[in-house]
Order: sequence, then structure tokens, then C-alpha cells
Amino acid sequence: MDSRFQPAGLSFENNNGNDINVQNNQNNQNNNQNNNYNNFNTNQNQNQNQNNSYSNSYSNNGFNPNFDTSSSDSNHGRNLSGQTSRTNTWVQTPGGQYTPPNQIQQFQSFGPSQQQGYFQGPVNVNGYPEDVKGKDPFQNPAFVTERSVQPTPNESPRDSIDVEKEKAAVEPHDPHKKDPNQPWMAFGQRLKHFTWAWYTLTMATGGISTLIAIQPHRFPGLITIGAVFYVVNLIFFAGLGACMVLRFTKFPGTFKESVTHEREALFLGPFFLSVATIITGTQKYVVESYEADHPMRGWIVTSMAIAFWVYVFMTFCLAVFQYSFLFAHHTYLLTKFMPSWLLPIFPIMLGGTVAAVIAADQPVSARMPIIAAGLGCQGLGFTMSILMYAHYIGRLMQVGYPNREHRGAMFIGVGPPSFTALAFIGMANALPDEFDLQMDGVMDAKVLRTLALVSALFLWVLAMWFFMIALIAVLHSRPEYFHLGWWAMVFPNSGFIIATINIGNSLKDEIILYVANGLTIAVLLMWAFVLYHNIRAVVVQDIMYPGRDEDVED
Repeated sequence: MDSRFQPAGLSFENNNGNDINVQNNQNNQNNNQNNNYNNFNTNQNQNQNQNNSYSNSYSNNGFNPNFDTSSSDSNHGRNLSGQTSRTNTWVQTPGGQYTPPNQIQQFQSFGPSQQQGYFQGPVNVNGYPEDVKGKDPFQNPAFVTERSVQPTPNESPRDSIDVEKEKAAVEPHDPHKKDPNQPWMAFGQRLKHFTWAWYTLTMATGGISTLIAIQPHRFPGLITIGAVFYVVNLIFFAGLGACMVLRFTKFPGTFKESVTHEREALFLGPFFLSVATIITGTQKYVVESYEADHPMRGWIVTSMAIAFWVYVFMTFCLAVFQYSFLFAHHTYLLTKFMPSWLLPIFPIMLGGTVAAVIAADQPVSARMPIIAAGLGCQGLGFTMSILMYAHYIGRLMQVGYPNREHRGAMFIGVGPPSFTALAFIGMANALPDEFDLQMDGVMDAKVLRTLALVSALFLWVLAMWFFMIALIAVLHSRPEYFHLGWWAMVFPNSGFIIATINIGNSLKDEIILYVANGLTIAVLLMWAFVLYHNIRAVVVQDIMYPGRDEDVED
């Protein structure tokens, strides 16, 4: 055959018995090196070994091109000259690159050393690669090559066709998002995640009942509507208490976990705030429903005074011991400050609000201690709030708004200045007209009422600023899922409206009072809106579900 048409690395045999062998220069140079691992011709001389290297069955640089399966003689179809009877028989003879003697790889499990050529790895006696599938590479290091453990080059990574995985790699899972494939869970098991934060429902509902009771422009049936909210709040409070008892009895150890958890424990405050709204609601819808000379009124008024002192004692203990525990056992980053950190101090602050509501109907002998204690409680709560406001504003300046799922809780910041403003005016109005502390006619009740009004105006504007900041934050990025913190859009704003009503009454300004009426309608609509989403969240398992409530870190 013309050499121009002969492929490189191929051997051809013609019918004249003349072999045309095209060999690489590498094969000629390596023949002498292969003499020491020829198992079948070890007794032949070096020239015979060099001439017959392609007739041996153990060569790693190529295959034997001289074979003919049509013959069955002892020489495997070859005559004495090594020629075959098949015409134009050709096979490919791959050749490996030249490897210096000092780099020859030893395969100890397969006899003598072999030079690594075309096939990377061990080969059998016929020159074919050994099948090592299923064999333990750690038992025989010959199966592990350097190429097999090389990492994929970073400069040419393989593109993935799994779009979802690529998207997940770029966008990590948001813990605030609900898993669309979460399994259904029975209500009994979900009770384990019935947290103290549920008392924000009764806290907000009780605040609505108190707000309705002090509306400036009344109409027939207004007190009835407020009384309905008061009764519904009592039913809610009893129902929540039953669910909490079921949780603690059905799942032992959850009570201790709930009061020591770094997040859920903060919501012990709404439980006591709910008690405060029940006390104020009882004053408005029960005590004031009796005439002054009614025989039942006396012991009810006394009961309200007892309830006030018990409430002050319990909430003061909560403020002291809960913060002490949090200081000792938990670490809160200031860059993650949330207004919910104010909740342990909130109940003691509402001691002043309770005093402002019940003090006017108490006898003078009991009224003055209640006002003094209420003023002290209000001062403690508001001072602590001012200190935490510094961290709150610093957090907003440094890292921005909280996650959109928790921005509704920013309305908690409206509470301290609002409740302090209404407490100042309420306690000042509860002072007897003849009150003169120094008996010198200087610090009388009228002067104190004027100072209370001035202070309330000062604080009312601060509360409005916090309200606008929270409102803009929520509208900027509205939450996607319901959280019990949404009730913060009701209760602190109820206090803001009550403070507005008290200021309007003190200034005798009808415009302010009508504005307060409009704000009352708005907060009633908000209460209905949040209640609907609360019920819906329970049905669709957005809350009361593992990882979706306040019993997990956030």
C-alpha cells in the first residue's frame, strides 16, 4: 500500500507474506527496556526479545498486529516466518509517550514492573486495561492513579443543568419563608408551639374595650359594643389559659423552656398586659355601671384596689427577675435590637395607666397611695424605655429596618410615650380638687394638671414620630406571613388614641376629639384585619407549627 494512505500507528499485512510495520520511534527505544518483564521469553537472548516484542502477549506499548484466528496450529495461525494467511489484515497499535526509566510506575499486584503507556492503570497479559470495577482501591494502591484524585479545574467548571439547585446556591433559604411542602400536623401536636405570644390577642382586645369606653362623642349602644369586646376578651383570656395548660401538661418540660427561652420568654409581658386591660375594663364596664350608693359598689371598688397592688407587685418582680435572668443566661446583639425587648418592663409601666383609670373612684385614703405608686411605676417603665430607645435608634441607623416579617412589632415603640402621656393626665385628674401637698397654695391640683398636660403634649408628639416610623417601615416592605407580633399594630396604637382623647378633653378641643374618633374607627378595622389573618394563619399552619412561632430563635 502506498505510504501516503497508511494511517499512523497501523500495521498492514499483504498476501505475499511481507509485513509492513509502522512503528513509532518510541517503540524502538523502549524494546530494550521491556526485556526484563517478558514472562514468556526470559531464557531467550536480547536480540530475539527485541525482534519478537510484538509477538509477546505482555507489552504495554501496543497490540500484536500478527494474528489470524482462522488457523488453529500451535503457532496460533502463523507460519514459521510469522506471516499470516489473511490478506490486508490491520489493527490499530496505539503507542504511549516515552517515559524515562526513573518514572516507571510499579504495579505490585500484577507481577513485574510495567511502564505506563497508552492505558493508564494496570493491564492484563493481553495488553488490555484491567477491569477494576468493584475492587477496593485502598487495599491495592495500584488502582488509584494521580489523575483520579485531581479536582475539577476551577477555570472551566461544569455547568449544572439543575436550575433549582443553581438558584438555591445563589439564594440561600430564608428562614422566615414557609416551606410550601410542609406536612400536615394534627392540632394536638401543634399545641406544643402555642406560645406566650398568643396573649397579644387578649392584650389588644382588652385595649379596644377600654378605648370604646372613653369615646368623647357617644351614641346609644356604644357602651354595649364596648361591653361585648370586654366579654369577648374574657372568653379569649380563658381559652388561651386552657390551651397553655394543655401545652404544659401534654408536653412536660415546655413550661420551663417557655419561661427561659431567649425569645418566647419576652412574651410573658403580654400575659400581664392582658391582666391590666381586664382590670381597666372591669373598672369601666362593671364598677362604673353601679350607682355611687349601690351596696355592691363598695366591695367592688375595694377589690379593684387589691387587684392593683397585686398587679404592681407581680409586674415589678417580672421586671427585676426576668431581666436578671436574661442578663445572666442570654446574649442579645444590639444590631438585632427589637422593640419586643421592652416587653418585660411594659407591664410595670402600665401600673401607672391602671392607677389613672381606677384612682378617681377610690376613697381618698386609698387614692393617694395608688397615684403615688402608679407614678413611680410609670416613671420606671418610661425611663427604661428611653434607655432602650437609644439602642433601637442605633440599630436602625447601623443595620436598617428589621426583617419585613417583624416590622409590625415596631409599633411597640409607640406605647411607652403614649401610655405615659395618658397616665400623667389621668392621675392628675384623679387628684382631689383641694389637694395641696405643702399646704402653701403653690403645688395644688390645678398646677399639677397643667404640668401633666404639658408633659403629655411633649410625649404625644414623640409617640406620633414612632408611629410614623413604624408605618413607613411596614408600607415599605409588607410582611408575607402572619405573626402574632401583628397585634402590636393594635394595642400600642390604642394607647396613642386614648392619650389623644385625654389631651383633647384637657384642651377642650373638638377637632382633636373628632380626630380621635376617626383614629378609633381605624384601629377597630385594624383589629378585625389582624383577627382574620390570625384565624387564617392557624388554619393554613402559618403559626402553631415547628419553626413558625416565637419558640425558635430568630
